[in-house]
Amino acid sequence: MSSSGLRQCIRDVSPYLILLVAISTLGPLQFGFHLAELNAPQDVVSCRVRQYHSVSSRLSAAFSYVSSAASRSDQVATSSALPDCIPMEDAQFAVVSSMFTLGGLIGALGSGPIASVKGRLFAMRLTSLFYIVGSIIETLGASVAMLAVGRVFSGVGAGAATVIVPIYISEVAPPRERGIFGAMTQVSINVGILVTQTMGFFLSYGSAWRWILAAGVIIGAVQGLGLLLVPESPAWLAANKSATQARRVLQRIRGKHYDIGEETAAWDDSAVVPEEEGLLNEPSVPGLRRGSNASRASRKNSSHLGFMEVVRDPLYRPALIAAVGVMCAQQLCGINSIIMYSVSLLRDLLPINSALLTIIISAINLITTVACSPLPDKLGRKTCLLLSIFGQGTSALVLALSILFETKILSAIVVLFFVAFFAVGLGPVPFILASELVGQEAVGATQSACLGANYVATFLVAQFFPIINVALNERFGGAGWVYFIFTALAILCGLFVLWRVPETKGKKDADEVWGRTRRL
Repeated sequence: MSSSGLRQCIRDVSPYLILLVAISTLGPLQFGFHLAELNAPQDVVSCRVRQYHSVSSRLSAAFSYVSSAASRSDQVATSSALPDCIPMEDAQFAVVSSMFTLGGLIGALGSGPIASVKGRLFAMRLTSLFYIVGSIIETLGASVAMLAVGRVFSGVGAGAATVIVPIYISEVAPPRERGIFGAMTQVSINVGILVTQTMGFFLSYGSAWRWILAAGVIIGAVQGLGLLLVPESPAWLAANKSATQARRVLQRIRGKHYDIGEETAAWDDSAVVPEEEGLLNEPSVPGLRRGSNASRASRKNSSHLGFMEVVRDPLYRPALIAAVGVMCAQQLCGINSIIMYSVSLLRDLLPINSALLTIIISAINLITTVACSPLPDKLGRKTCLLLSIFGQGTSALVLALSILFETKILSAIVVLFFVAFFAVGLGPVPFILASELVGQEAVGATQSACLGANYVATFLVAQFFPIINVALNERFGGAGWVYFIFTALAILCGLFVLWRVPETKGKKDADEVWGRTRRL
């Protein structure tokens, strides 16, 4: 960013706006937190080992020594009420893990209408409630079923948060800085993953893993209390309540000396302002949406199309296929095989503690996501996707071979590259594309379909990866065979992007993206 751009950003951004973004992004942060919460303590939770022989062993001994006198009287009652572990086979653990994505699908599909009718703030407060309830059930879970139910509740909150929070941020952020603030959703997800992986490194012993789950209650409560300080989205207020009230809220967010006339000019019209209903949209170039909307203005005015209308209309069908395909590719190239299962997968294969490696992986994921965030605007969306898929496919192939031939140092290095290549394109770009491939009148339905497809693909990976991994290892001997499948999937995804996904960088609207004249 140039010095003049930095100065402009500082003038546009108020401390109150930063507070709003910090509080609202606690929702996506908990998505990352719950996604990876069972990774590090998996073997302890499922009764395969009592504890990992690492720093957690020493912490366990220290805590036991400090608390032995206080806990001796009620130790029997506590251990019987909350067992140290819950016996689970690989298939059962896969079900528990995948229940989170099932809840996410429910939350993603159900939260959009609520946010449109009741408001963004009401919907965000609901997510905090689901997070708290889910975390409490998980923390007190004494059976596979109870743990799975808790994961569903947490998943509903996570799915809803990934829909609502990006919408809210895009509606409160200054137009020139929406790209920067839009990236905060993905950054906060990675922060949540890093936090839970770090906690898992220290608390994967005895029943201490329950403190990881209990931390979700605390974060959810902080989010719920923080939302008491957050106002409703000005754009939603202007469209559904009062333009005067919306201006007051926006002026407070921008600061009393900031000129909001340009932003609120359209609010003077009697027509309802179209809502930015992109689920994980990062509207880095606000003008794109207005131009695209204009191409359908005389037909649809400011109305929103439903999912079936988009599917039936040949004008939108190629965009829907492209956007959904890219969103599926994000998961089918295998990132969550590392995020959700890296500790159990790499435990006996790498020369360093696998839980420590997972922390390093999460940190690299966060750093590379921040560092690579300008690339889609510099290199192009399609270029970044192809680089990311090629990098992940190559890394999956090398990882499979290195694990198979027990080249441990190479395995550790390749895992880091696998995650880094994800941040180049498959991490951020799928959430940008849908809003650039269709006009504003169809972006809500398209984004809904995209996020639904994403959760289905995540569910498939979470549910079947550990099962297929064990089956292939038993069938062929050794380990690492499953990553040959991810290599093949990366090839298919790369061909799909090459043939079916257009470049959207520098295009003012969807008509220009698809090379067609305006449809009036």
